[in-house]
Amino acid sequence: MGATLPGLLSALLLLLLPASLRVRDQLPASHRREAKDGIGGGLHPIVLIPGMSCPDLEARLTDAYRPLTPGCSRVERVGWFGLLTNRTWKLDAERAECFVDQMRLVYDPVLGDFRNLPGVETRVPYFGSAAGSGSKIPTHPEFCMGALRSALGTLGYREGETLFGAPYDPRYAPPIPGQTSPFYSRYFRQMARLIEDASERNNGRPAIVLGHSFGGAVALEFVRNAPLQWRDRFVRHLITVAPTWSGGYVRPLTAFLSGPVDLFFIPAAPQLAMRSMWRTFETAVATLPSPAVFGRRPLVITRNRNYSAYDIADLLVAVGSADAVRPFRERELPKMEYFEAPMVPLTYISGVGIPTAEQLIYRDDDFDRLPEVVYGDGDDTINIASVLAFEEKVGMQPGQKERFKSMKFAGVQHSALITDERALSAIMDEIAEANR
Repeated sequence: MGATLPGLLSALLLLLLPASLRVRDQLPASHRREAKDGIGGGLHPIVLIPGMSCPDLEARLTDAYRPLTPGCSRVERVGWFGLLTNRTWKLDAERAECFVDQMRLVYDPVLGDFRNLPGVETRVPYFGSAAGSGSKIPTHPEFCMGALRSALGTLGYREGETLFGAPYDPRYAPPIPGQTSPFYSRYFRQMARLIEDASERNNGRPAIVLGHSFGGAVALEFVRNAPLQWRDRFVRHLITVAPTWSGGYVRPLTAFLSGPVDLFFIPAAPQLAMRSMWRTFETAVATLPSPAVFGRRPLVITRNRNYSAYDIADLLVAVGSADAVRPFRERELPKMEYFEAPMVPLTYISGVGIPTAEQLIYRDDDFDRLPEVVYGDGDDTINIASVLAFEEKVGMQPGQKERFKSMKFAGVQHSALITDERALSAIMDEIAEANR
């Protein structure tokens, strides 16, 4: 199901409209009427968890910091400074080099977990605020749930009263039950308190948890990690919009092998420098293709060998990232076999009919260059195989399938699933239904 030219033109025109006009016009009349009922009147609180490029990240350097680039040791500001913000993409070459250095993680084999470089401390600001994860591209305020927040305002949601946000550190991947994670242990505690407080402020109503892209994976793992009795009490509905869950997809292979050319838009940072940074992140290996989903079909084709999802560890060694093998095997492979259902009402929204990377071809074994790509079906990021596996392995489990809804939107790209007219209207329908 490919996107038609009229459909693409309509999507382009939609993006060119001011966000307020798009949101107002695409809401059903019933939604607009409900907005007149007053602030938060009878609404279930909602917590938004945005995609990977949306949360801000702040840092401060201590005397223990030993940068790879000597010029990065000087502290331009006293105390905390913005590391990943909506200004990061404007960095000059020198500051981009420091950004790459200070964003790195290291894997601690004793703890079995990732941590910052020595001397680099980080924090995620604006936890609790839905407006705290704004678009990193000023010309597109509708990105990073900007359009969705506007739509929710039309429905009657108000920031800090019924509307909240839960930004996270995009370098770490959420654990499954039984795994340790200092960052997510704190984050999940904060999230639980946020939802409990929001519920108490709204007459005990349980919350709607909505995540997009990697935020959808965070939302899913938060719910799956919570005690079942707590979920029954505090989670009204879980909405995952194109979640990059642990079933994986092919596109992260391109980012790991050749560089994350479109995940963090930092024009001043060379592709290979960004690749070296990206390879230190837990998220770089957390969403690689799962053998349980992709089987033995070759995903990476080189002159000397083909690699399937079963051969990821060998591929990491072949591209010079042997250090990533241990965390991949210890932390990420167990997640790839974990298909427990969240056991709460769940709506799973995905895009289909968009050419999506299915195989990567490196004819000269040159991983410093972008590969030739064989395309299949998906949303331009998530493969249809991953979508179908989620439906079957998670959504159809006894006790979940009665509370599971899957919605597919033909011709809607991954990032557009929270700005496209049809998809956004459907999301609002799900939120309105959860409020009935």
